[in-house]
Amino acid sequence: MIDITLKDGTVKSYEPGITVLEVAKDISPGLAKVTLAGELNGNLVDICQPISEDSTLNLLKFEDEGGKHAFWHTGSHLLAQAVKRLYPQALLAIGPAIDRGFYYDIDMDVIVTPEIMEKIEKEMAKIVKEGFVIERSEMSRSDALAKVTKEGEIYKEELIENLPEDAIISFYTQGEFSDLCAGPHISDLKSIKAIKLMSLAGAYWHGDEKNKMLQRIYGITFPKKSQLTDYLELLEEAKKRDHRKLGKELDLFSLHEEGPGFPFFHPKGMIIRNELENFWREEHQRRGYEEIRTPMMLNSELWKRSGHWDHYKENMYFTEIDDCEYAIKPMNCPGGMLIYKRKGHSYRDLPLRMGELGSVHRHELHGALHGLMRVRNFTQDDAHIFMTPDQIKEEVIKVIDLADDVYKIFGFTYRVELSTKPENSIGSDEDWETATDALRDALVTKGIDYRLNPGDGAFYGPKIDFHLEDSLGRTWQCGTIQLDFQMPELFDLNYIGSDGEKHRPAIIHRTILGSIERFFGILIEHFGGKFPVWLAPIQVIVIPVADVHHDFAQSVANELKEIGVRASCDYRDEKLGYRIRDAQMQKIPYMLVVGDKEAEGGDLALRMRDTGDTGLISLDDLKEKLIEKIKTKSLTLD
Repeated sequence: MIDITLKDGTVKSYEPGITVLEVAKDISPGLAKVTLAGELNGNLVDICQPISEDSTLNLLKFEDEGGKHAFWHTGSHLLAQAVKRLYPQALLAIGPAIDRGFYYDIDMDVIVTPEIMEKIEKEMAKIVKEGFVIERSEMSRSDALAKVTKEGEIYKEELIENLPEDAIISFYTQGEFSDLCAGPHISDLKSIKAIKLMSLAGAYWHGDEKNKMLQRIYGITFPKKSQLTDYLELLEEAKKRDHRKLGKELDLFSLHEEGPGFPFFHPKGMIIRNELENFWREEHQRRGYEEIRTPMMLNSELWKRSGHWDHYKENMYFTEIDDCEYAIKPMNCPGGMLIYKRKGHSYRDLPLRMGELGSVHRHELHGALHGLMRVRNFTQDDAHIFMTPDQIKEEVIKVIDLADDVYKIFGFTYRVELSTKPENSIGSDEDWETATDALRDALVTKGIDYRLNPGDGAFYGPKIDFHLEDSLGRTWQCGTIQLDFQMPELFDLNYIGSDGEKHRPAIIHRTILGSIERFFGILIEHFGGKFPVWLAPIQVIVIPVADVHHDFAQSVANELKEIGVRASCDYRDEKLGYRIRDAQMQKIPYMLVVGDKEAEGGDLALRMRDTGDTGLISLDDLKEKLIEKIKTKSLTLD
């Protein structure tokens, strides 16, 4: 017998060879109907996966991330099958599940138009009605290579050729269609009740612009039609909140052909940016960080020493100074190493926390650029913490606490991932194991549920990533905590221990916001441009009813400015209703309409951004309210 530990801690005993689906059926026939995949010992598997030893098992429904992954991975194969039926000469590249649905990169002579996408979508629905069961099969690398070569699938052929000689290759088959895939997939197509092909894009094979441009078709599927309806409504709301649209309407930032990927921040945008940076500084000073600034360009030999040359060269910008090659920094780490090394350190100096709002440049492909979310120049809210090995756990926990405090200020919830050693890593397996265990120990101590993300660590160390969930339920990877034992070796960093001997420090590389530009864009969409008072470029606008009220309006604005409130007056020769609507369109938190009664010394007529007229308020009470809202960084106006 084998013991299977379920997510709630329940332990059940079964004969070896029982499948994930059979476990679900044993618990409840109803549960079995909605189980799409399993998480077996931390790995996503099909429901037909046999279990042969003591294991942990999480049964995944569509509501679970792993369940969606299996469902949408199957959707990508459904798309590919429909394309191959309609266009047999099409060649398939890759078709993964993504955060919101799936895509498939396809090499085909026919240019995909909206009409063709509709045709493919109908064929997908037809295939679903045929009710194919999905079967997994495995074969040797040589047999798999022979299979795809015979089929003329040159992209699959290349993928297999890059796998080890002894690799066992898996295929998934549904009806006449079979595709190279590691899985997992759902067991059949009948649970797919709603299909929508969303968009089309170009994609270079392997992301290399030297390769052929493929057509990337994006789609999504759901087990209920109502879920597709809800999703399309969510997309419409997301369009309204698009940071590029609101950035233009609210006059916050712009992007120009003269500098693709290099954002321009306008006066109002700079107010928000400066508030974010001031908040960052306050929080870090309070926690014992010292701020530094490192140069924009450094000699290429430094980037070779740090390892970034081997891992980021294709995304770096270069120039020549005094007959030497220099690189514009893609990240801040090496500069921080040099500042640490400028003088000797004792164990009594540690931990040493150095923070930097560092401007970095990375060469992103033009087609990948996207507003503030994907740019070529951005500011990382970096920090490097140098510490003794016995300080690691405490320092990791302090960074987790800092991230939690910051995200709560903006109303974000988040999930956490622990990413482990990648293929292109440097350093010994022992170092990686020690570092990974240290991060895991900190998460366990904090009682934080986390998802394991195998092979996605930085090249020099494992990491904890924070994925923020915004007001529309979308997730954004922002903060990261990376534990590094390699840079101290590469830069020969030392401290004198209590034993009088030299020792290597450990280093935490971390960001909280991730990128000021990207975080700005996320905030625009999260709040829909309706920033909390402390961030709003104009916090109060005073609107005089007529010209005779201008002086009084200005005096009110001046009194608010004296207590640090960003107040403005709208003197334009426009109707009162127009100016009020415009203030609402500009999403200004508070509006004061002043006329004869207010000028004669009465209370002020207050309008709020979302609720409109809220009645009368004295100027003193308004001041008190504003001071409290700004000081506490409140998310509400009332």
